[in-house]
Amino acid sequence: MTPAVEIRNLRKTYAGGKKSPPKEALKGIDLVVPRGSFFGLLGPNGAGKSTMINIMAGLVIKTSGEVRICGHDIVSDMRSARTSIGVVPQELVLDTFFTVREALEFNAGYYGVPKDKRRTQEIIDTMGLSDKADTNSRRLSGGMRRRLLVAKALVHTPPVLILDEPTAGVDVELRTQLWDYVKKMNKAGTTVLLTTHYLEEAQELCDTIAVINHGEVVSCDSKANMLKTFDSKQLVITPLKPVTVIPATIQSFACEIDSENRLVISYKPSKNTIQDILDVVRASGIEIADMTTREADLEDIFIHLTRKAA
Repeated sequence: MTPAVEIRNLRKTYAGGKKSPPKEALKGIDLVVPRGSFFGLLGPNGAGKSTMINIMAGLVIKTSGEVRICGHDIVSDMRSARTSIGVVPQELVLDTFFTVREALEFNAGYYGVPKDKRRTQEIIDTMGLSDKADTNSRRLSGGMRRRLLVAKALVHTPPVLILDEPTAGVDVELRTQLWDYVKKMNKAGTTVLLTTHYLEEAQELCDTIAVINHGEVVSCDSKANMLKTFDSKQLVITPLKPVTVIPATIQSFACEIDSENRLVISYKPSKNTIQDILDVVRASGIEIADMTTREADLEDIFIHLTRKAA
């Protein structure tokens, strides 16, 4: 099956100025987004995520390489490529002369959607904009403007939806409503490409994750594999009696006492078992009242990968 997005050796260099050298934003990106996936594109500020998205959307001209959207080259088959994606930008940029309904109708016309096939009212209702349908966009709150941006990206029913920091600065209610709707779209077959700094969102929503740093992909794998291969766990032990000093016998492990007087022991499952640690703890004379384990999460992996790449 043709991938939803296929990127090969994508490079982008911004021209320098009188006092600044050229900036290589993308350094030969290779990336494949499978159809129907919920794909997370993560990276620190300045990593190249927005440049890559803007190239896909036709807003930035690539220096070299190939980009295909649903099999359509963004240069030689530009029209088909652009109608195959809907982009929700990070910036709240709207035409303030249009009402909500007019903005959606204009966008639908831009994409060539016949009037009898437009879903304007359906999208307005779905995005919770019914009471604002005839309100000028400049009178909308920040949260409502964000809803309108999402709605505009959906007017032509794109098979690929690109969300660039869609929940930045929005309230919990809107965030919940947005993800409920996007998850339904994904289950119905829409490919979703998400960039976000809320790593807990990416961990909950995405099935595949790529991490980009300094214009290069430093990791790309399924979320399950990424979490599984990160060889790190923590054993949190609540002692029966307070412990103020870590016994020398436990110091062979990375151990600390947290603010709740618990022993937090970090270890590598490939080298040690929980039984190994418990044997050492008991041998040190510490009686255990309770214990829990903590798995590595996406934030741990993200920090590890970006620091390693840096």
